[in-house]
Amino acid sequence: MVRLLLVDDDPLVRAGLRMMLGGAPDVEVVAEAADGGEVASLVREHSPDVVLMDIRMPTVDGLAATEALRARPGAPEVIVLTTFNTDEHVLRALRAGAAGFVLKDTAPREIVEAVRKVAAGEPVLSPAVTRQLIAQVAGTDSEGGRSARSTARRRLASLGEREHEVALAIGEGRSNADIAAGLHMSVPTVKTHVSRVLGKLGLNNRVQIALLVHDAAFPPDR
Repeated sequence: MVRLLLVDDDPLVRAGLRMMLGGAPDVEVVAEAADGGEVASLVREHSPDVVLMDIRMPTVDGLAATEALRARPGAPEVIVLTTFNTDEHVLRALRAGAAGFVLKDTAPREIVEAVRKVAAGEPVLSPAVTRQLIAQVAGTDSEGGRSARSTARRRLASLGEREHEVALAIGEGRSNADIAAGLHMSVPTVKTHVSRVLGKLGLNNRVQIALLVHDAAFPPDR
């Protein structure tokens, strides 16, 4: 049973999500919050596996709540709820350790499946969306951008050769199956390399690997 915390300031949205998710035999909505400021105490009280987090809330928004939550040891996974017209916010949430996002108009069965995947340790972010998010910030050419690039390159340099290849492939938005085919290894071996990359880099999920690879590549060398 996946224990779920709903966080949204709109009571109608929460009611709809609760009704929809309540129909899944393996998902239990254990608590609801109307603001990000309520998340920490509810997590301590109910120990959810996954938090479904809205971005826009009146007092503490979902971004700040995600950053604070994911900084804690043993934190539940976070799925960000978004309309996808706030791409910078989605990017910030992913950097903070959110396991992915779902659109508010996503089909009910897909939201349920997203919760199941995240609970099982699989980020909910398609390769196409990964590439799109990376492309949105690909042109940054500033002192801060160059500093981020240098730091990212140093971190990637700590990886072994195969781990580095896998990290770059993740940065291209490729699935484990695609990586296995391209690098001539089995899917379980790819998963092992992904786990090692996450451990060495101190990251939460493969989306953060993709973003680090982006940082290492942009701004481009002059």
